[in-house]
Parts: sequence; structure tokens; C-alpha cells
Amino acid sequence: MFAIKKPSVLAAALTVTALSLFGASNTVHAQALKGTVKIDGSSTVYPITEAVAEEFGAENRKVRVTVGISGTGGGFKRFSTGETDVSDASRPIKKKELDKAIENGVEFIEIPVAYDGLSIVVNKDNDFVDALTVDELKKIFLDGSTVKTWQDVRPEWPAVEVKLYAPGTDSGTFDYFKEVVAGKTGSIRADMSVSEDDNVLVRGVAGSKGAIGFFGCAYYFENADKLRAVPIDGGKGAVLPDKGTIESGEYAPFSRPLFIYVNAKAADRPEVNAFVEFYLENAPELAEEVGYVRLPSEIIALTQGNYRARKTGTQFLDENGEKVRGPLTEVYR
Repeated sequence: MFAIKKPSVLAAALTVTALSLFGASNTVHAQALKGTVKIDGSSTVYPITEAVAEEFGAENRKVRVTVGISGTGGGFKRFSTGETDVSDASRPIKKKELDKAIENGVEFIEIPVAYDGLSIVVNKDNDFVDALTVDELKKIFLDGSTVKTWQDVRPEWPAVEVKLYAPGTDSGTFDYFKEVVAGKTGSIRADMSVSEDDNVLVRGVAGSKGAIGFFGCAYYFENADKLRAVPIDGGKGAVLPDKGTIESGEYAPFSRPLFIYVNAKAADRPEVNAFVEFYLENAPELAEEVGYVRLPSEIIALTQGNYRARKTGTQFLDENGEKVRGPLTEVYR
């Protein structure tokens, strides 16, 4: 534990003076900031990070923020070698990714930024798929599936050809879906149309009556006029993804947190630190604006404290490298 020193009277006085001048000096400081912040990773987290980058850039015109969408896995590949400053992730870091970062001397701060509900969607003209169970998702998506038409899923449904659309295998969304549907040892069928760009998946599902796909809830909410979300029965009745069911965890098993990972060394650069502080301050509102669900205030306060204390590592792997499971509030408590 670090000892906390009591500030002297002089230090306290200087602090008060500094705070009184902060409003006047903040604009000057923003104008003085310059440099580049490199970000890559999840296409699911991209809308939040891009919104933050735009707002930050409006106040810090000499800082260039680049945001890529190579997928969670692709982002971690770059991040673990020190190539990027921030990595967007729609799942926690994996053991092999952590090991790679350690091997390359990359320490990081893990920051949850929002809740997402991985949404299973069908074509707007599909009026027969009223709900799906997790077992039916397994029947459709698992490797070795014999499902070719919707009648193969339920006999009362029409013999409309099933077309599958999914994020690429470097995507954290694909990983999360695979873990829920296929488990640790299973695999997902290969005859799907895949893309790291969720907008491509939206267009694919919207263009075929028999299509089914999955991606983050923000892309569904944004395209609800073109697609229809399918209620999912995880064992307690069919539930649609919305802000209430995602935050409460009722939309199980597809509610999940979204993250950014910050290179601890890069965070010492003024432009990166300013960007992350701006992200922490504005993510709750901007996450809601782009269609995600804000985190509880207790989690926001914890993650702000972790970042400012430069608490490195992940909360989602134990000392043996095994996954830590459970609701975000319990994991962080």
C-alpha cells in the first residue's frame, strides 16, 4: 500500500490558487496539447470511441486521434506489441494476449466503458421467427449443422433458405457468441458471410428474407427500421434486448460489458492522458447517444480510480490465468 501524505498548508493554498485559475488555463492547456493517439480494435466499441474522439478533437485540434476497426483480436495483436495506445475490446483480454503483452513489456489499464446486448437479428420481412432458444441457436450455428432452411429449425416454419451473417473470427463479438453457443470445445460453422464491419452485416441481413446475424445492440437500435431483433430464451423466457434488460442482465446470456485497454506507458503522454480522462468523463452520455447502455455510477467511479492510480492488469483472469466470470459489478467489487 502507498502511504498518503497530508498536504502542507502551503500546498493546500497553492492547490486552491491552481483550482481558481483552472478555468482560465484549461483552454490554453487544450490549445497546447499536440500529438497522436492511436486506437484500434472492436467494431462494436468503435461508435463510442469515435464519438469520444470527435468531441475531444473539437477541443484539442492539434491532437490527431486515429480509430481502427480490425476487431478485438486484431486490436490486441497490435496493442500487445506496443503499436497502439488504446485498444477497443468487446470482451476481456485473453490469457494468450496478456502473455504476449507481458512478453513485450506492455502494461495496461483495463477500463469498462458501457454495457452491450449482443443482438440476434433477422430480416424485417421475416414474420415467423417469434423467438429462439439457445439450443436453437446451437442447432443453426454449430459446426456440423444440417440446417438449410427455417423449417429445419422448427417444422411449422416455412422452407425459406437460412443465410448466416457474422462478425469475423478476430471479433470479440464472435468470440463471445462462440463461447455462449459452442462452449470451450465446440466450433461455429464456416459457411457464413463474415465481416469486421458491422454495417456490412446489417446490409446483408436486410437484403435477404431468410437471413440471420448478430452484432452489438447499437447497430441494431440504429437499424431497427431495417431489421428485427429476435427475443432470446436463455431458460427463463424469451427476452428482447433493450436498455433495461441489458443493464439488469435479464437479457441473458448475451448481456456483456465493453472495454478500452490503455497502454500504461502511453498514458504518461499528455495527449493520451487527456484523451483517456475525456473518455472517462464523457463515455456514459456518449455511449447512450450511440445506442449502448451506461454503466452504474459505482463502476464508473471505480474505473476512474483505477485509471488515475494506474492500476494495471485485468480483473477477468485470476492468478492461474483462468477466466473470472460473473456480473461486472461483482467482478469489480
